[in-house]
Amino acid sequence: MGHIQFLNCMPLYWGLARTGTLLDLDLTKDTPEKLSEQLVRGELDIAPITLVEFLRAADDLVAFPDLAVGCDGPVMSCVIVSQKPLDQLDGARVALGSTSRTSVRLAQLLLAEKIGVRPDYYTCPPDLGVMMQEADAAVLIGDAALRANLHDGPRLGLEVHDLGQMWKDWTGLPFVFAVWATRRAYLEREPEVVQKVHEAFLASRDLSLEEVTKVAEQAARWETFDEPVLERYFTTLDFRFGPQQLGGVAEFARRVGPTTGFPADVRVSLLERPAG
Repeated sequence: MGHIQFLNCMPLYWGLARTGTLLDLDLTKDTPEKLSEQLVRGELDIAPITLVEFLRAADDLVAFPDLAVGCDGPVMSCVIVSQKPLDQLDGARVALGSTSRTSVRLAQLLLAEKIGVRPDYYTCPPDLGVMMQEADAAVLIGDAALRANLHDGPRLGLEVHDLGQMWKDWTGLPFVFAVWATRRAYLEREPEVVQKVHEAFLASRDLSLEEVTKVAEQAARWETFDEPVLERYFTTLDFRFGPQQLGGVAEFARRVGPTTGFPADVRVSLLERPAG
C-alpha cells in the first residue's frame, strides 16, 4: 500500500495509527508521481494516485468513493509563485517543481486558458530559492508550496496564487488532486480486503477531522508550521470524493484529456459499497 509523505495526507493516515489498523498495512512511502507509477505497474495493490495518472490508467483502476485530496476553493499547498503579474508571463521562464503531474497540468491549463499566456516551462527540483534565480515564476506543491505560500513568498515580496482558488473562480467546481485506488485485478482477487481498507480510511479521516486540533498539535512538533496554521490547512483541504468532486474531475478531463493522455469523456470506476 502506498503512502505520500506530505502533510496533506496526514489526516488520512493519523487515524489509522490511532486505531492500530496501520499495523496490518505494508506501507511504501514515496512521492506522488513515484507511487502513481508503482500502482500502475502493479507493484502496489492500493495507493494514492495523482488524478492525471489515475485518468490515464482508468481502465485498470477502481477509485475509492468519498476519499481524495482536493479542495473546494483554496488548497494552500498547490501554488504559482511569481515575480511579476501572471498576465505578464507570456514567453517567460516558469519552473515546474517535479513532484506532481496533476498540479503542473492544472497550472498550465489555468495560465493558458484563464490568464491567456504561454510561458516557457522547464522542470526542476522544488526549491523556491533556486527556482527564483532562474525563472520568473514557479509551480510548487505539497509542503514546499505551503512554505512558499505562508512564509517565503510574502518574505521575498513574491505574488502567490492558489491553484485551487483559481480553478474554483474559473469553473465554480471543486478540484481533485489525488484519489485512492486499487488495481482492478487485485479487487477481483481480494474484494474483502479492499472493502476493509476503504472503510478503515474513511474511519481514519472522520476521526482525524473530529480531533483535528490533536492532529495539528502532533504535526507541529516536527514541522515549521504552528498548530493554528496546520489546523486551518487540514480543514481547508477537501477529503471527499462525491458527485461534486466527480463533476470537477469530468470538467478537467474535458479540458485537458486529449492533450494529456486520456479521453475527454474518460470513465471513472468507483468501488461499490457492500449492500446493507
